[in-house]
Amino acid sequence: MELQTLTYIVVGITFALYLGIAFWARAGSTKEFYVAGGGVHPVLNGMATGADWMSAASFIGMAGLIAFYGYGGSVFLMGWTGGYVLLALLLAPYLRKFGKFTVPEFIGDRFYSKTARIVAVICLIVASVTYVIGQMKGIGVAFSRFLEVQYEVGLLVGMTIVFFYSVMGGMKGITYTQIAQYVVLIFAYTIPAVFISLNLTGNPIPQLGLGSTLIGSETFLLDRLDQIVTELGWAEYSTQTRLSTTNMVAYTLSLMIGTAGLPHVIIRFFTVPKVKDARTSAGWALVFIAILYTTAPAVAAMARLNLINTMQPPAAEENLAYAERPDWFKNWETTGLLKFEDKNGDGRIQYEADKSKNELVKVDRDIMVLANPEIAKLPNWVIALVAAGGLAAALSTAAGLLLAIASAISHDLLKGVLKPDITEKQELRASRIAMAGAIVFAGYLGFNPPDFAAGTVALAFGLAASSIFPALMMGIFSKKMNREGAIAGMIAGLSVTLFYVFQHKGIMFIASTSFLGDLPNNWFLGIEPNAFGAVGATVNFAVALVVYRMYGEAPKDVQDMVEHIRIPAGAGQATDH
Repeated sequence: MELQTLTYIVVGITFALYLGIAFWARAGSTKEFYVAGGGVHPVLNGMATGADWMSAASFIGMAGLIAFYGYGGSVFLMGWTGGYVLLALLLAPYLRKFGKFTVPEFIGDRFYSKTARIVAVICLIVASVTYVIGQMKGIGVAFSRFLEVQYEVGLLVGMTIVFFYSVMGGMKGITYTQIAQYVVLIFAYTIPAVFISLNLTGNPIPQLGLGSTLIGSETFLLDRLDQIVTELGWAEYSTQTRLSTTNMVAYTLSLMIGTAGLPHVIIRFFTVPKVKDARTSAGWALVFIAILYTTAPAVAAMARLNLINTMQPPAAEENLAYAERPDWFKNWETTGLLKFEDKNGDGRIQYEADKSKNELVKVDRDIMVLANPEIAKLPNWVIALVAAGGLAAALSTAAGLLLAIASAISHDLLKGVLKPDITEKQELRASRIAMAGAIVFAGYLGFNPPDFAAGTVALAFGLAASSIFPALMMGIFSKKMNREGAIAGMIAGLSVTLFYVFQHKGIMFIASTSFLGDLPNNWFLGIEPNAFGAVGATVNFAVALVVYRMYGEAPKDVQDMVEHIRIPAGAGQATDH
């Protein structure tokens, strides 16, 4: 069957499944809308968390970044997986014990202040909207290839799909949709990896294939890749660092603590029946996540090797003639994410580190995972499955983020502060309106994203790291911390991080408004904007501690509440569904 027809069929079946689940599990109450009724099985919640967690940045963007950064891209693997462990051990059980719907609600009650709750809402919206922009980039990339249209058209179509099934189901619908999306995306990621690993090394396990020799040769895959990229003028793949050791450490730390502070992931642990289930589902989620994350380095290296070999096959004396370019090349040119310019007029494709010679003037790193099966000439059904997986990854996380934004606006801001007497029906309507508004705003910014999908998401992690994570940690592990310290810390951490990011990336990520420009020689201590969340978190903790000493410790009843949260038992009955 022809590739495009097969892709339409596979993607159409998966979309019908998602929409059917969303309709079946549509929310009828605020508890179902925000936390799926609180009765999700730990294993199912772990699977849904995996889908929520493995966004377009993980499925599409991460391997693309590692493919081009090599060893330097390991910050994403170490930061995101390490951060998830922090979240599972230090935050999830205690927040589930608290038993409320949202992160701002915890911060407002723990720091006995509506102002603290409002500040937390602002921090959550800033981080989550930035994260959604990254997902919109992934949605645009996936839909543009799937529909064979320009990126902008693909983004508009994706926004429409997200709107329908996110607004309909709330957390209950999203949870069960994400379980189906996890199954789709994990098969879509691992099956092509197995095929490509077999083709290159003869080893069916990609993780082992990465360290194996190439078929018919005694040369290891990574050694061959190192040789090729250095011959073309790039740094050695297996040793290049992310600009500097200081930047590598700051980037990894920012991603770790940002992960632990992401509200759309934290809220998943409010959906299970008991505290013990929160720990169990966290463990299962780590297993489900590890399947993809341990495969990503192999996918990245093999994709880079296949890309270069396509431009200049090992046995050929000349580079690929542009007129003879393969179908995958033509397909991605249609999207605008791959561009060729014949600089020397020889009709052949030069792909080198030297920009004056590199005629692939644009290879968007976010296309690597989706293009890899086509480059490797895998069967059409595998290529179609990858398209469905990329769409599932982008849609699953976008839905979770939009719910976090909607709940912050309707439940924390409207119900919790502005109109406490609002009815449940009115609150649900407000949530859906807020979600629709967030889709439109993030989609608008998605037309000109500040970075690649994973890079944009890294900015969101930095914002969460600098604002939300310190407040949660102090709220749980420092029972004496007062509201003044927490509020001042969140404001200081978010402000210094936004100031740094905006002066390098531009206000609201509009490059023309950048003050210093995104150049390494202008970075503080050589730390790039995407990694600055670690510095912002340090400022948050420091300011909170100073202000705390000025105002005295929290009231006795608040300290007793914190002591109660720390006891790993109890937590209310679940609602069956």
